[in-house]
Amino acid sequence: MNAYLEIIRPGNAAMAVIAVILVMLISGNFTLSAFLACIVVFMVIGGGNAINDYFDHKIDAINKPNRPIPSGRISLKAARIYSIVLFVTGTIIAFIIGLLPGILALSTSILLVLYAYNLKKMALIGNIVVSFFTGLTFVFGGVVVGAMETSIYLGFFAFLMTMAREIVKDMEDVEGDRKEGAATLPIIYGMKLSSILAAFFMIIASVASPVLYFIGIFNILYLAPLFAAIVVFLISAASILKDQSIQNTAKVSKRIKMGMGITFLAFAVGSPFLASLI
Repeated sequence: MNAYLEIIRPGNAAMAVIAVILVMLISGNFTLSAFLACIVVFMVIGGGNAINDYFDHKIDAINKPNRPIPSGRISLKAARIYSIVLFVTGTIIAFIIGLLPGILALSTSILLVLYAYNLKKMALIGNIVVSFFTGLTFVFGGVVVGAMETSIYLGFFAFLMTMAREIVKDMEDVEGDRKEGAATLPIIYGMKLSSILAAFFMIIASVASPVLYFIGIFNILYLAPLFAAIVVFLISAASILKDQSIQNTAKVSKRIKMGMGITFLAFAVGSPFLASLI
């Protein structure tokens, strides 16, 4: 993969875009502004990933040496300039959409830089910030398409799922983070407590997510894929509570990501707009 594409982690950026598309599906609003919002999200999240790798190049040299910067495929200066271009371009497009989308894109860009520079090293604070960004992506889509209330509900559940994955990712990266002096949750409070908290967020998300059907946001088609996602989350919760090894945390992190993907599929399948087409 091209290094400049790899550093923005297109899979993660695309997942953020899917959040906006899901809000579009639920609202049935497919305007030009909505599609521009997808571009904004991809660029801002991509910029955040690039600046994160810029600040994390020493840790990545230990944990993930094949990434673009530690592998020497992109210089530090090039990564910094690239991230700035992505942030600025995404923010300009957001302001073209409207004042509030522009303010959200600008503030998110600034917070992503602060997160990469310092906030991510603070126990639990970094996890909360990233999870907040994930939920905010849904809200950003809701602002653009006029579905604020629904997007807040979706953003809340995205927050819960992301909190679980971020904690597990910190457990996976504990060795490199400790050498760099990071104060992540597993370093400060231990792997066992971290596993309990990660499992807590997975269980809460699993138990509460059917509520979106009962309050009428999604139709009954939402429940079948949601059940599959719940199974994945509960298995992941049990696994991380039983085994906090680096090898298992890596596996659980991938499972949680898969569970989030299935949940997003449930959002799409259960959306009123999609149901009207069936």
